[in-house]
Amino acid sequence: MPEIRTYINMTILKGDKGGKGEKGTLGKPGLEGHPGAQGPEGPKGSKGQAGAPGAPCKSEHSTFSVGRRKALHSTDSYQVLLFDTVFVNMPGHFDMFSGKFRCSIPGVYFFNVNVHTWNFKETYVHVMQNEEDRTLVYTQPGERSIMQSQSILLTLELSDEVWVRLYKRERENAIYSDDVDIYITFNGYLIKSNTE
Repeated sequence: MPEIRTYINMTILKGDKGGKGEKGTLGKPGLEGHPGAQGPEGPKGSKGQAGAPGAPCKSEHSTFSVGRRKALHSTDSYQVLLFDTVFVNMPGHFDMFSGKFRCSIPGVYFFNVNVHTWNFKETYVHVMQNEEDRTLVYTQPGERSIMQSQSILLTLELSDEVWVRLYKRERENAIYSDDVDIYITFNGYLIKSNTE
């Protein structure tokens, strides 16, 4: 049976524009854009109010300077050098009875000892930290007596002791002084505490 095709000519007419539809749901956020150029500097703001006062500055100090008016001849192999005159002892860390400085503020300290040698006698003096000799003043026996000095920086821990010791060997060990002038001095002071 032959195929029958039917063709219909249709004309589609364009209608009028419809009204605006309802707003759709919010879409997903897009990718972050590149930062923009820096804007111009704004005007200077007004001065703020003063803050509350800070805590008072804590000043740590420890210093002493002592002397001896009497000469001393060593009688033992080791002998503590005692002092009889106080120039400065603030706040009292040097013990005149023991002849020793006791550390109450850990840190770095400067120490200095000055002695006058005795002619024809040996001078052998140690600056001690606890029971360890740190430095010495030494003069061989001679016709002339002279002033001798030694200085040292030491790092001290709490309760460390620094003192001066005469050390007697084969020959007599002596240091000179008299009741009028002071030839023997021992000095020390805190340079920097561990808390700074």
